[in-house]
Amino acid sequence: MATLADRLDHLLGRKTADALADAFGMTTVEDLLRHYPHRYATQGAELGDSKPLEGQHITIIAHVEKADEVRMKSRPGTRLAVVLVSDRHKIDVTFFNPHKVKYNIKPGVRGMFSGTVKYFRDKWSLAHPSYVILPEPRDAEIGGAAPARGRVRGAGALAGLARSAQSGDGIDMSIFDRALIPMYPATRDVESWTVMRCVRQVLDQLDTVDEPLPEEVRREHGLIGLDEALRSVHLPDTKEEVARARDRLRFDEAAALQLVMARRRHDVQVRTAPRCPRRGGGLADEFDRRLPFELTAGQKSVAEEISADLAREHPMNRLLQGEVGSGKTIVALRAMLQVIDAGHQCVLLAPTEVLAAQHARSLTTMLGDLAAAGELGAHELATRVTLVTGSMTAARKRQALLDAVSGDAGIVIGTHALIQEGVDFFDLGLVVIDEQHRFGVQQRDALRGRGRDGAAPHVLVMTATPIPRTIAMTVLGDLEVSTLRELPRGRSPIVSRVVPAKVHPAWVDRAWERIGEEVAEGRQAYVVCSRIGDGDADEDAVPGVFELEPEPAGGGKGKQKPPETKSVLQQYEELAAGPLRDLRVGLLHGRLPADEKDATMRDFGAGNIDVLVCTTVVEVGVDVPNATVMVIVDADRFGVSQLHQLRGRVGRGGHQGLCLLVTETKPGTPTMARLESVAGTTDGFALAQLDLQLRREGDVLGVAQSGTVSTLRLLSLVDDVEVISAAQRFARSVTEDDPDLTRHPGLARMVTAALDAEKVEYLEKS
Repeated sequence: MATLADRLDHLLGRKTADALADAFGMTTVEDLLRHYPHRYATQGAELGDSKPLEGQHITIIAHVEKADEVRMKSRPGTRLAVVLVSDRHKIDVTFFNPHKVKYNIKPGVRGMFSGTVKYFRDKWSLAHPSYVILPEPRDAEIGGAAPARGRVRGAGALAGLARSAQSGDGIDMSIFDRALIPMYPATRDVESWTVMRCVRQVLDQLDTVDEPLPEEVRREHGLIGLDEALRSVHLPDTKEEVARARDRLRFDEAAALQLVMARRRHDVQVRTAPRCPRRGGGLADEFDRRLPFELTAGQKSVAEEISADLAREHPMNRLLQGEVGSGKTIVALRAMLQVIDAGHQCVLLAPTEVLAAQHARSLTTMLGDLAAAGELGAHELATRVTLVTGSMTAARKRQALLDAVSGDAGIVIGTHALIQEGVDFFDLGLVVIDEQHRFGVQQRDALRGRGRDGAAPHVLVMTATPIPRTIAMTVLGDLEVSTLRELPRGRSPIVSRVVPAKVHPAWVDRAWERIGEEVAEGRQAYVVCSRIGDGDADEDAVPGVFELEPEPAGGGKGKQKPPETKSVLQQYEELAAGPLRDLRVGLLHGRLPADEKDATMRDFGAGNIDVLVCTTVVEVGVDVPNATVMVIVDADRFGVSQLHQLRGRVGRGGHQGLCLLVTETKPGTPTMARLESVAGTTDGFALAQLDLQLRREGDVLGVAQSGTVSTLRLLSLVDDVEVISAAQRFARSVTEDDPDLTRHPGLARMVTAALDAEKVEYLEKS
């Protein structure tokens, strides 16, 4: 007999175990049994009375009723027109190479057919599906003896099943007598049928599986036991069994994630941090007294939460999320001043040099003589703001590092250069991380160990990309979340429009005219492009968001190529010599030297440049209140959240903002629908949910954590909010009394079994 902890090579042999380990990282019985079927083939009953969706992949077992070779009307040659009978359905199937299949696909034979649903004149069919010819069910055999069968025949994706059945260790074909046949995620080297055979072999030897979840938790959520779930998900008799098994195993995944998060939260709570209570009559009070505007109700409420966190002896670990332009920076600055009043330093970590320099300028401007410590005319309470970037001259960097290590600088602003060896601080009390999703976890974590005498600094993470609740609970489950929803008084919502360049080329000309009209009124504009130049290694290129439109029916030959896009260099030259030749046009992208980038941004901020043609270096943090128009070229190359971030650069003053999304995409396509959704709302939280639905959780978890594909197998961050919430409550209740899960070994094992081992290690390390 076998247990979940047993090694696969002891049960399956070294050759098979090595193949599973190479393909999927499986080494134990539990690894294999947690590799769930991603769909089930049926005897046709799954089709029910409704029609399948266009593009849906279905796998059915059916008998061939007809198989006629007919001449094609639109081109030379013949096709094999087949009618399958499955359950109570008749399905039309076409094979375009009849000479290869007509000897296998004959009336009366029984087979498994797998393909994609296509519609023609409101009737659906399968075109050239994969197939394997199966023996008749055993209950149809005479005298119970297996019918003699020769070579098992198959083609396409199911050819592997035929090969497996023919091999000496082939799969038991009786599994195809079942109502539901499991179909597994596979690779070229380890096909679904190999996994199926291994799973059946292991289940035949498996002891009853110990139950890691408390009985009361299972009863509360109506969950079956783990033993039943693992057996039912692989060899179910009904779809109801599949649903119950998946519900249980889905909760396991959610609980595993939340246990990791709860342990991280506990680890933070047991650390010590410098207590930084609000001090009357200090720098923070003086700054508040000078504010030329009143904070919004949301800013005041969030500021009180942060202030209370800073006053405690355990490190704050808080996420501050808010709409573009909602005033997060002023909230963060007030928190930094509270920490400085308590005698400690602050770090502001930005993802780009452009943004770091922008923060240094804006904070220095807001503080005025309160940021001029050591200078003539400085206020008696003044501190110093210091910028540290990788491209600074040696002399400037040496002075900046001296300011940091001596404590002369109360606020140190920089990029990842602050994380490097040799950057030390006198007494670090608060780390503010702007646009946290732009940093790797290790980068963010590096500053947490820089506190004095072993103390951990408080951490405030900011993002203008609103995070759906499920993402916050899973990826950022150890953080307290504060949200700013309202915009400061006097700021108008941004108007956005899609400009379909292919359908209405004149609208593009009108976009350039619109920029000219705004400049004539004394305002400024951005033109944003998706890449720098003609090379493939553009550091500002937009990664991983472009999706090809589906080819039209009967589409052309070969693989579809992405449409040509306009580089920022090409766009700059065309505009400066063409429709904007009478305006002052500037250029900004990531390959420019740091001092040139900084000078360009200074000129744009001072109004010396009318139109800035740029890449996504202006995506976050850049604040030029006089800019009112943004034209995003090749907008289909950007993701939903990125478009929302970019357009937040305009309309930051008292004038209406306008964002024009120029695209060559055809109307009626999914990409055009995505752009129209962005143009239709300025609600960043609604767009974040749309982004999650479009990208699904693999990308989102990857971006937020490690850049790898999500290891979630059944849990959906889109659909399973209630499951994740229930698992979070359960995990926190367990870790309050047993943070290391020493009294819950089953739960500890479940964490590593339900999730990929490397992901668990990564989450815990972060």
